Amino acid sequence: CSAIDACESNNGGCSSKAECRKTTPGNRACVCSAGYTGDGIICMEINPCLVSNGGCDRNAECTQTGPNQAVCNCLKGYSGDGKTCTYISLCSQNNGGCSEFAICNDTELSERTCTCKPNYIGDGFKCRGNIFQELLRNSNTSRFYFHLEALSIRDMSGPGPFTLFVPRTDVLNSDPRVKDWIAKGVMAQVLRYHMVGCANLLYKDLTAITNITSLHGDLIHISFSQNSLVLNNKAEIILSDAVGTNGVIHVIDQILVP
Repeated sequence: CSAIDACESNNGGCSSKAECRKTTPGNRACVCSAGYTGDGIICMEINPCLVSNGGCDRNAECTQTGPNQAVCNCLKGYSGDGKTCTYISLCSQNNGGCSEFAICNDTELSERTCTCKPNYIGDGFKCRGNIFQELLRNSNTSRFYFHLEALSIRDMSGPGPFTLFVPRTDVLNSDPRVKDWIAKGVMAQVLRYHMVGCANLLYKDLTAITNITSLHGDLIHISFSQNSLVLNNKAEIILSDAVGTNGVIHVIDQILVP
C-alpha cells in the first residue's frame, strides 16, 4: 500500500492562491500564499490600505498595487514621500503671488487669500497706495514725481481726494521749457496747474464737465474730440483712471501751461 497524496490532484482542493501541504496520509492543509488571507480554500488579497491607511501619512492617499502592497502619495497641497507629508505654504514663496503691498494668508486645500495692507486699496493681487506713491511706481509718471520731490510739493500725500493730470515722463524729459521754468522759479506753479483738489474725477466724470479749477487757481478746459478727452484743446488723456487711496491719476501727452 502507498500513502495517498491529498495534494496531488487539483491542488488538493485549495485555492489557487494557496499552498497545499501534505500532513498525514490522505490529509492536507491549505495555507494562503504571502499577500493573501483566508482559510486556504478561499484566499483573498490583503489590502494594506484598509488598516492605518497602509502606513501612509494621514495627509496622503494609499493606493493598493498588489497583494499586501501599496504606494503612498501626498495629497494636493502637501509634499513628501507619502510616509511623511508636510503642508506646502503658498505664501512662503513670492508672497503667494499677492501684491508686495498685500498680506497673504494660507487657507485649506492649497488655497490662499490676498488682502491689501492698511492704507492700500485693490484686490490683493494689485494694491495701490496714495497717488503720490503711485506716481513713483509707474515709469509714465515717475518724472513728475521727481519734480514734485525736488520742489518739496507734497499736496498729493494728503487725504484728498485729488485728480492729477500727469504729463508722460518722456514729454517732461524732452520739453526744453522745463529747464527755463525751473531756472525762473515757476516750475511749482506749472506742476500745481496739473492738480485738482477736493475731487476724485474718473474719465467718465470728466466727459460731463467743461471746466475745472486747478490747485494753481486757473481753470483747465475740458473738451471731447474724436473719442478722446482733451485738456485746453491740446493735451490728450492717453491713460486714465489709475485710482489710489486719495484720488486718481490721468496721463496726458503734453504739459499744461497756466
